[in-house]
Amino acid sequence: MGFSSILAMLFIGAVAGWLSGKIMEGRGFGLIGNIIVGVVGAFLAGLIFPALGFSIGGGVLSSILFATIGAVILLFLIGLVKK
Repeated sequence: MGFSSILAMLFIGAVAGWLSGKIMEGRGFGLIGNIIVGVVGAFLAGLIFPALGFSIGGGVLSSILFATIGAVILLFLIGLVKK
């Protein structure tokens, strides 16, 4: 994994974490926390969606959408555990 791949992953994770924080109304964790939630959410979505038979495609926008959906799922699960 090269330096540009790491930067792309952090950028997509940051955007996905920010979007998921906006969608879930204030359940974000700040900049670093949102990046982590976005990256982990993308990993979670990468496990769940292919098992369900969903495919979004390639590209940056589809990666952001994919990671955002995974991050929203992750924030929802974190919200359930915190209660």
